[in-house]
Amino acid sequence: MSTITILILFLICLISYLIGAIPWGYLIGKRHGMDIRKLGSRNIGATNVTRVIGKWNGRLCFTLDFLKGFIPVLVVTLLLQNKYIDDSYHLTQMAAALCAVLGHMFPVYLWFRGGKGVATAAGALLALAPFSFIIAGIVWIAVYLLSRYVSLASLSAAAVLPVCATLISWFGRPNYYHSPYVLAFLYFLSIMTILKHTANIKRLLNGTESRFEKKKG
Repeated sequence: MSTITILILFLICLISYLIGAIPWGYLIGKRHGMDIRKLGSRNIGATNVTRVIGKWNGRLCFTLDFLKGFIPVLVVTLLLQNKYIDDSYHLTQMAAALCAVLGHMFPVYLWFRGGKGVATAAGALLALAPFSFIIAGIVWIAVYLLSRYVSLASLSAAAVLPVCATLISWFGRPNYYHSPYVLAFLYFLSIMTILKHTANIKRLLNGTESRFEKKKG
């Protein structure tokens, strides 16, 4: 790997992390005169923003967190497609996705105490594996509507997505193919998301997990 390639990879990691680390939930809370980290589930994600502040602020938070993952990966993908970056292993795409998600989970702006990364991971995955993302999104909606548990829906989608990507790569058209490196990354990202939900899994098993109830407004 050349020095220029290493420098480009470093810059992609740094920029993606700094974008992913923008704590939109915290900033939206501050705009309303509150610290979202001290209310509700104390999470800076869209679900807690919706519960504490209201649905429109929750939707705004989700959209902004989603874009934190989508934009870096999309930009890198376009650079690859236009031959501005030489990367046959798709390391730059995976680095952009991973660092954006890590930025949300461990934001430098909030002393590395962030959210679970679901919305940011969703944005990154839409840019990285759009067909698998759509299937996982359908699973998320179905599980949520049946259970009203956001955490269970997120866990189900995280588990399904890499499996879908694998099946699409094996049996789909050539232009839908994902390299083994990308597939390995998708499994890693799925496992990381599931591990971040350890507390939710325990509450689901104990029957103490709260179903989602929106605050009006």
